[in-house]
Amino acid sequence: MALEKITEVSGKGVVVAGDEIDTDRIIPARFMKCVTFDSMGEYLFYDVRKNEDGSDKEHPLNDPRFKEASILLTGANFGCGSSREHAPQAIYRYGFRGIIAESYAEIFFGNCTTLGIPCFIAAKEDIAKVAAAVEADPSLEITLDVESERIQFGNESVTAVVRDTAQKALVAGKWDMIGELSESAGDVASVVAKLPYMSK
Repeated sequence: MALEKITEVSGKGVVVAGDEIDTDRIIPARFMKCVTFDSMGEYLFYDVRKNEDGSDKEHPLNDPRFKEASILLTGANFGCGSSREHAPQAIYRYGFRGIIAESYAEIFFGNCTTLGIPCFIAAKEDIAKVAAAVEADPSLEITLDVESERIQFGNESVTAVVRDTAQKALVAGKWDMIGELSESAGDVASVVAKLPYMSK
């Protein structure tokens, strides 16, 4: 079964403001002991969202107005620090399907792409425009157009950038290398069978 071609992503937005938000803030290290990624979403931004007793702190993700958000807006160098794959997994498992930021840490960006999460790069002032619109109307639908590299919200739109290799992979449905390899298992087996050193 071919991977989904991701040409656009639409949803409501939420702003988690700040620059240099690292992977330990996205998913604290103590929650990385799970055998699978399935439950990672509940620990997203845990230490800034929860008190020691598990009760909610004041945080955008705890605000009922943004409970249906699937587009995350943030600042510069998002996902810096450790290269842990758990951070984009937590974002995906929470329900986010697109990110808008000023810039990203390289490995984090790559890990998001292999999950099919488009990471849009936009100017600070343009993110502020989208953020203001979301704050004014949390039900506002945002569309991340991967093909045209535009962010549409209400009657407005701004230009953004999706790195060339990521854009091509998302639009072509070739964003998950492991998935592609699994789909080509027959071809792999055929090549292996022809290798003389594999038949010994």
